[in-house]
Amino acid sequence: METQKTAYSILDLALVSQDHTLKQTYNNALELAQQAEAFGYTRYWLAEHHNSKNIGSSATSVLIGYVAQGTNTLRIGSGGIMLPNHSPLIVAEQFGTLGSLYPNRIDLGLGRAPGTDRETAQAIRSDFMQAAHSFPNELEKIQNYFSTDNATSKVRATVAEGVEVPIYILGSSTDSAHLAAKKGLPYAFASHFATTHLWDALAIYRREFKPSNILQKPYTIVGVNIIIAETDEEAQRLSTSLIRMIVGIFTGKRDYVQPAMDMTSELKQVMQNPQVHQMLKYSFIGSKATVKAQVKEFMAQTKADELIAVTNIYDIKDRILSYKLFAEIMKELN
Repeated sequence: METQKTAYSILDLALVSQDHTLKQTYNNALELAQQAEAFGYTRYWLAEHHNSKNIGSSATSVLIGYVAQGTNTLRIGSGGIMLPNHSPLIVAEQFGTLGSLYPNRIDLGLGRAPGTDRETAQAIRSDFMQAAHSFPNELEKIQNYFSTDNATSKVRATVAEGVEVPIYILGSSTDSAHLAAKKGLPYAFASHFATTHLWDALAIYRREFKPSNILQKPYTIVGVNIIIAETDEEAQRLSTSLIRMIVGIFTGKRDYVQPAMDMTSELKQVMQNPQVHQMLKYSFIGSKATVKAQVKEFMAQTKADELIAVTNIYDIKDRILSYKLFAEIMKELN
């Protein structure tokens, strides 16, 4: 019996590097997606975040359109759209439109965190908390808008009806695992930063999964941080940009992605900080051989159907090389 191959994909925040314009950032995102297509990646997802100067993917659906226009076969989608920020009708219209422009290539990943701070969430939508609590109902509304059965309703997303846009449930805790299982939808877990609940969430999803007309058996996507270079030392050097970014998150001093620097004893200490260490638990940093061994073990443990890699590196050339080497690893392990 042939074992199922593990797909590999990219999660991008269109991070803005020091001394880069937003236009450069978006051009780099497109270049990465074009290279990913050549490397055999399954999908390229953009995440929705707000009020953070180092993240360029706030208008997620607009950026998805830009990247989809410049690629041919790669699936492009949201990892994810933060549903409580939006009206389900508008989301259905946006993704229905994208699905018609780029047939069978658009994914709609949905999450229920705000992707920002409380004040900004409030500015986006004043009833944010209420919307977050009614996430299952809001999800159902989107499914209805995409259904041809909605054609007789008073309120319609006419551009979405019958358009093929698969929905994925995203999660960083166990709540969404129950929902994805109940709905029979594929499930993506954000273990690239929310490491604590990974095993519980996967177990809940697989145990409670109910087959649907969308999916007959569970489908899991698991997030990992990947930084690969020619040598372990070079990968460690490149990872200094990520470590300083994490420090910025913990200290509330978010800044543009900083250029890589030589690893210092201070940064090594930061890596040992319990919070940082926990957050970066599923971060595989090193040469191709080093990372291959780590990824192989992680795949055996999680039995994930797909790995979605986050590679936060300052320079686009180093980033593309890391994703190229990761694709080679996945091909060799498959």
